[in-house]
Amino acid sequence: MTAIALTIAGSDSGGGAGIQADLKTFSALGVYGCSVITALTAQNTLGVQGIDPIEPAFVRRQLDSVMGDLAVGAVKIGMLGTPEIIAAVADGLEAWRPRWIVLDPVMVAKGGDKLLRDEAVAALRERLLPLASLITPNLPEAGVLLGIDPPATRRQMPQVAARLQGLGARDVLLKGGHLEGAESPDLLLHGGELHWLEAPRLATRHTHGTGCTLSAAIAALLARGLPPSLAVFEAKRWLGSAIAAADGLAIGQGIGPVHHFHAWWSEPRQPRPADG
Repeated sequence: MTAIALTIAGSDSGGGAGIQADLKTFSALGVYGCSVITALTAQNTLGVQGIDPIEPAFVRRQLDSVMGDLAVGAVKIGMLGTPEIIAAVADGLEAWRPRWIVLDPVMVAKGGDKLLRDEAVAALRERLLPLASLITPNLPEAGVLLGIDPPATRRQMPQVAARLQGLGARDVLLKGGHLEGAESPDLLLHGGELHWLEAPRLATRHTHGTGCTLSAAIAALLARGLPPSLAVFEAKRWLGSAIAAADGLAIGQGIGPVHHFHAWWSEPRQPRPADG
């Protein structure tokens, strides 16, 4: 069967994050992608200029339409925005019960723009975390979910991951990219065991959509049948290559996207000299 993954997220008009990044990731990893759009954004590499949430009933209609026809192997959840949309998504997932649910608790865009209303945090914590096979918060998001200051050191991360798991998620991938230093370690809590995913901090500012892309990659690999820990490790490795290749793109004037198709695109051709 063809592996299929579903993304439930907002649209990024600039193409670097959200639905667009997720679908690129699915395609790059050999998975057919489908989508449920939760919000429209006016967005580019310089920031978010506007957000227009989708009517919750229509979010649910999209979800029912996809799940009623396609054999979805894994679901990735990104930007949801409001308590009403969270409730619509949670109700739909409880009805359809997909095997794998990867929840990226998107709260703030790379440029600092808020993507989740304050009143929606409780709904996310209470309705969706207990449904998640895996949650993938960064350190600030973990702090918001737990109502604490974000962890600032590597030593604090195991306890924070355990507390997040206590909210109901089966597994936790706590992303350490906000730590200081030359390394960017992530911590996976899976099956009661802790696994560190080590990676050097790459020297590029073009990291727009990294969180969306990582969670989408995990969902894609789960849809292809990889076990959870291997899916996380392989997704992290693939994302590292996409970040390393980001400077090979020239997209926009601000924080550009990672290179989702780094393994597929050839080097850009030099312009041909004018005839004469």
